[in-house]
Amino acid sequence: MPLGDSETGDEQFRFLELLATEAPLEEFDERIRHAHRRGATPEEIERLTRAKQMSLTVHELFSRRQQREAGLAALVDTARELTLPYELDALLKVITRRARRLLNLDMSWVTLNDPADGNSRVRAPDGHASSITVGFRIPDDGGIGNEAARSSAPMWTSDYLSDERFAHSEFTDKVTRAEGLRAFMVVPLLDGNSATGVLYVAGRNVRHFTPEEVTLMASLGDFATIAIEKARLLDRTRAEVSQLEQSAARARGSSSNAQQLRDVQSGLIDVVLQGRGLRALVTEAAQQLGGSLLVRDPVDKPIVGVGDFPPLDEAQLLSASLDAHDKGETVQTADGRCIHPITAGKENLGTLVFHVTSPPTDYQVRLLPSVAQSVAVLLLMQRSTAAAEGQVRDELFNDLLSATRQTAQIEERAHQLGMKLEDPHVIVIARPEGGVQGRAVVWASSYANRFAGLKRVDSGCVGFLLPGSDAEGAAAAVARELTSVLGQPVTAGAAGPVTSPASVLHTYREAERCLDALTVLGGVGTSASPQQLGFLGLLLSDNRDVAGFVRTAIGPVLDYDTQQSTDLLRTLQAYFAAGNSPTRAAEELHVHPNTVSRRLERITELLGAHWQVPSRALEIQLALRLQGARHTLAKQREMSAKSTRK
Repeated sequence: MPLGDSETGDEQFRFLELLATEAPLEEFDERIRHAHRRGATPEEIERLTRAKQMSLTVHELFSRRQQREAGLAALVDTARELTLPYELDALLKVITRRARRLLNLDMSWVTLNDPADGNSRVRAPDGHASSITVGFRIPDDGGIGNEAARSSAPMWTSDYLSDERFAHSEFTDKVTRAEGLRAFMVVPLLDGNSATGVLYVAGRNVRHFTPEEVTLMASLGDFATIAIEKARLLDRTRAEVSQLEQSAARARGSSSNAQQLRDVQSGLIDVVLQGRGLRALVTEAAQQLGGSLLVRDPVDKPIVGVGDFPPLDEAQLLSASLDAHDKGETVQTADGRCIHPITAGKENLGTLVFHVTSPPTDYQVRLLPSVAQSVAVLLLMQRSTAAAEGQVRDELFNDLLSATRQTAQIEERAHQLGMKLEDPHVIVIARPEGGVQGRAVVWASSYANRFAGLKRVDSGCVGFLLPGSDAEGAAAAVARELTSVLGQPVTAGAAGPVTSPASVLHTYREAERCLDALTVLGGVGTSASPQQLGFLGLLLSDNRDVAGFVRTAIGPVLDYDTQQSTDLLRTLQAYFAAGNSPTRAAEELHVHPNTVSRRLERITELLGAHWQVPSRALEIQLALRLQGARHTLAKQREMSAKSTRK
């Protein structure tokens, strides 16, 4: 039956109750169906329907207000989160995650313009995707993103592939189709009037966007632009701070290294001033460098070395040494050695060779010039000392060659210079065939100091008094080294040894005669002593040791005859007298030729296989003559003694 006015009002009031209690929308329809069941008139149903519609409108307004409030709250939270000090990549991830959640869509990503190549590339994608990944390049023609960037305004579509409002590109449509994307909301990230990037939000279903959502995303884009600029500024600031810190660290390190270098150089100079010598200086420098160190002289001869060096390639070292002196700086060889010049002004004092198993550090390379400078100072000091001492030593040598000086005074002066003239010394006289040059004089002083000897320069020759007893070896060493220094032949004669100041003059003259003999014999550029010259040495020697010469030439034969009571000496005399014929020698000796042959075999065993070589045979014949003369003179002395006793 029809409802009364009061009942109709009550039913209308019930819609307000449903609205107030946030009842489900089905309850509103249920009230209309209830009125039909109770027999309400069409006019009453129309009033109730109008009341329901008004209630639903109010419900929708409340819902939209709630959504807007929720969106604004989410936007405020997002803005608050974007104020945190993120790095750029981390910030972009926050933006894309928030954007996707604000619209509750499937994917979101940001593209930023790359200033290096001008392309727009994907950064920080959020959501599942197979093609749209970090670094993905967005084509610069077609697409909703390019349209938003050009118009500097948000763009959206409920179904992109079927929307003809935008210019499409085959590549963009292909990727969109592959990802199954349909609805898009795109917001440009504006820096002034130009877009530096684009924020994309996309879903895989058709969706219509409300004005509130568009406004919400536009606001997010503004916040994102500010946050991105702040993050970029923060990244630049961090980079600048890091660079400043690195510069400060380098400056501190450089200052520390400079102080350390000064301390090391001061320590090396202290070693020089303490007079501890070149080896002590090189040892200290090698310890500071942490490797092996070698000092070579101006002609690339080793002077002092500390540490273990692999085999040296002299050709490579010479080339590197020339480069180092030419450039005035450290040069590294192919095998990792460091070569540094030792100079005083433009004067070449030598070369430093530094070796370390690992590649040399910057500190080691920077320390080498200080080491070279310290070595140069020490070498100059030694040169000054040597020059002063060298004059005194030269005067001593000249006095030794003068017969007017008192022997006791000379010995005392020698002791003051650290020399013991009672110990064996040899005399060497070297004659450079190109004449004595300044370089030869400097070398001679250095050589004499090196071997604790004396030197003098006279008449185009350099003379030495050197410790030792091997005159032949000393002459060969002097000739070899001076030849290398001058690059021209050097002839050297030697004599000795001597063990007293009184013998120096005679031995010096003997060495001079040996040098003259080498010249006469065509031995220019060689070296020898009287002992090496054989019987010529006997003639040249002031101390003509006939017995010694005889013993050297035929001593084994004399000893054998004495021990075995044989007659090998007479056999030798007969053999040479017979013109080296065993048969005629046998006739002279009245023995069988086989006997002479056997005796000659024994002589070969005693004197060696080469005793019949002409030069050796000549010495043996001279020794036989001298031995015969000595034997005759001995008999004469014996007969004279007997006559005197009678």
